[in-house]
Amino acid sequence: MDKDNIQVHLMKSSKATREDYFGKTICYLCIGLITVLVGCILYFITSRGIATFTQNHVKLGQFLSGTNWNPGVLDSHGNPEVGALPMIVTSFGVTILAALVATPFAIGMAVFMTEISPKRGTKLLQSVTELLVGIPSVVYGFVGLSVIVPTVRHIFGGTGFGILSGTLVLFVIILPTVTSLSVDSLRAVPVHYRQASLALGATRWQTIRKVVLKTATPGILTAIIFGMARAFGEALAVQMVIGNAVLMPTSLVSPSSTLTSQLTTQIGNTVMGTMQNNALWSLALILLLMSLVFNLVVRVIGNWGKHKYES
Repeated sequence: MDKDNIQVHLMKSSKATREDYFGKTICYLCIGLITVLVGCILYFITSRGIATFTQNHVKLGQFLSGTNWNPGVLDSHGNPEVGALPMIVTSFGVTILAALVATPFAIGMAVFMTEISPKRGTKLLQSVTELLVGIPSVVYGFVGLSVIVPTVRHIFGGTGFGILSGTLVLFVIILPTVTSLSVDSLRAVPVHYRQASLALGATRWQTIRKVVLKTATPGILTAIIFGMARAFGEALAVQMVIGNAVLMPTSLVSPSSTLTSQLTTQIGNTVMGTMQNNALWSLALILLLMSLVFNLVVRVIGNWGKHKYES
């Protein structure tokens, strides 16, 4: 092979190089498609959500602080009754209560699976966790409607529908999420942390409480936030046990309605572009903004944990 042929051969791209370019092109196309898709979803929900304020001239303060929800009716001042405060309060109420109830159980299961009985605990509880994840939401709702609602009615009186029933259903739904992420956080704690603590004379419980859990705190907080995001966006199961009455909750056993339950029950009964439909899209916009807030909080906690480990 002469000198010119050698130079041409060296300048030609190899098969591996072409495959590398092809792989990068596919990846960039997929990333671009996902970016466009997410952008279209954000634009669609935002444009529909703000129509209540731009087209129907509803004031934002009235929408967020009003307590009467009946978009097809005008009040004494000629304004639509689109007060979303009862649904916002109920959504946050069931989400926070479900997280408070689920967190101790999730952390206890995670500690048992990673620190107390790693082999047997993981084998037993991981199967239970995976089973809970695979159960559809409608099944949780049906169980809540058949078991939890009658039990609450028998103990506390009333109809049995309300925040308490929704909290108990959401507790079971988010428990696998919080547990799985907490287990990953505890397993990420370096082994030499435990060994150093035990070598200094600490008991196993002191090591778990003061070393392992303290080190894994950012990851556990992230798990709780993900669980809250899951609870905040749950629709069908909550709809079946919450009562679906757009009323400001006065107790844990009074029927109420969440943002998601109102959307699922009413969105199919409205016509696109009407006041009733625009108001429901405004509720969807609130859900979207809350999802962004949850993701932002997760990132903040992640950065805090990263700086904590580095320091």
